[in-house]
Amino acid sequence: MTALVTGAHGFVASHLAKALLERGDAVRVLDRPDPRLADIGGPRRSALDLLGLRDEVELAEGDLRDAEAVSAAVAGCDSVFHLAAQTIVGVARDSPVATFEVNVRGAWNVFEACREHGVERVVFASSDKAYGASLQLPYREDFPLRAAYPYDASKAAADIIARSYACAYGVPLAVTRFANIYGGGDLNFSRLIPETVIAVLDGRPPLIRSDGSPERDFLHVDDAVSAYLAIAGALDDERARGQAFNAGGERPHSVREVVDLIAAATGTGVEPEYLGTGTPDGEIDRQFVDSTKLRELTGWHPQVELAQGLGDTIDWYRASPQARPAKVSA
Repeated sequence: MTALVTGAHGFVASHLAKALLERGDAVRVLDRPDPRLADIGGPRRSALDLLGLRDEVELAEGDLRDAEAVSAAVAGCDSVFHLAAQTIVGVARDSPVATFEVNVRGAWNVFEACREHGVERVVFASSDKAYGASLQLPYREDFPLRAAYPYDASKAAADIIARSYACAYGVPLAVTRFANIYGGGDLNFSRLIPETVIAVLDGRPPLIRSDGSPERDFLHVDDAVSAYLAIAGALDDERARGQAFNAGGERPHSVREVVDLIAAATGTGVEPEYLGTGTPDGEIDRQFVDSTKLRELTGWHPQVELAQGLGDTIDWYRASPQARPAKVSA
């Protein structure tokens, strides 16, 4: 089988590419021409290099907004995993048009190419953020999408478009709405876990944007990858096509709880600095997904407990100094 993974210079998609290679698939990667520079979001490095995968995958260079480049990358692939996106909430708030161009137009370019080329399995990475601030928790897949901020809205729009391709054209497609994914190799140091881990390892206080009270659902990257593969495998079943699937860590954790677990695991005694009061502007206070639908269809459930996953993440960054920035901005 040949699988296309979009955005595989990034954190989760690189781990997915690794798992596909390990099971024997040929893997093609679609990403922007220079992984060191981004037109939005600032400098970045390639997680493919950190995982030692660059020479094992076929690199297809192109921008999601270029329909011809996307079509050329999709051609000849049996499976497509569309994970590429502008993923930073703050960047989306500052650059909404660029975010919509990448996350919405880029997504429909992928879905149209999959329709054109008759791809057998398509998995699109939406987000639990698409639900918005729901009046009821945990989120279930039949809840309305109440996105209110630019990043959330971009994922909700692409989510709806994706499912329309399954409904109207029979594209064998499913949508994922995963919780906050963490683990070794995340180079986005504006996120809670990598920023806190690196700060503590450097002996400086982590700078936390909130007061520590917001609650999030956390999913280890290994569990996220196994969920992607389970969903792709389920697309032979008509019950999976056109469906959305949640995957999370089974219960929410407060920001303060996560920070305390990291501090305890490192034993450094570093105290965080909480800079905010309540939830930062543009973010959702509490998020938690119900994974029952995915579990009942595929048998998937998370294997990595948060404390274990954080310990593994700390060990990864300790052993990977090349992944640690010289200086982290707050």
